[in-house]
Amino acid sequence: MSTPDPLPIVSLLADIAACRICRDTPKRKPLPHEPRPVLRASATARIAICGQAPGTRVHASGKPFTDPSGDRLRDWMAVDCDTFYDTARIAIVPMGFCFPGLDAKGGDIPPRPECAPEWRQQVFDHMPDLRLMLLVGSYAIKWHLGKAAKANLTETVTAWRSYAEPHSDRSYRVFPMPHPSWRNNTWLKKNLWFADELLPELRDSISAELERS
Repeated sequence: MSTPDPLPIVSLLADIAACRICRDTPKRKPLPHEPRPVLRASATARIAICGQAPGTRVHASGKPFTDPSGDRLRDWMAVDCDTFYDTARIAIVPMGFCFPGLDAKGGDIPPRPECAPEWRQQVFDHMPDLRLMLLVGSYAIKWHLGKAAKANLTETVTAWRSYAEPHSDRSYRVFPMPHPSWRNNTWLKKNLWFADELLPELRDSISAELERS
């Protein structure tokens, strides 16, 4: 198998880093601060983490999941920080690349609507070796599963086994998951099967892909 050429995706990531559409031609109220796109991708990545959007800490650091949610996600995946941030093997591609801001209650606003239609398919077209995708939260689930998603996040994650094998329209396995935010602690307590059944399979799948990369 030939090695994917890294130059096209490097050029694409440079274009994304310079993107200002949420400030210059927004679909809703302009981004209230300077855009700072945060994502990690490579032509050789075998695993993709598809989350929501950077929060305040990630906006400050410029590095995805540098917060308690990241700590929990790495525990769910059973990987250390060096492995998690090894872009050659693991891509991190949120639904919105920039911190969208906070609502009146201090929670994160939904991902910006400009990012996904402008860039998302291009990013994944440049990652031909993907074999495993983690859909973290409802926004990623709805985008990537489309009509195959159930009525809500709980129903979709409960049906995780039906997505865990390659499908006719994709060559990679998919794991739908709740967001690892503390806001989902109650959900996790009500759905103990997530830790007992889904996470062991997820960890085994991640370990197998990392060994192949």
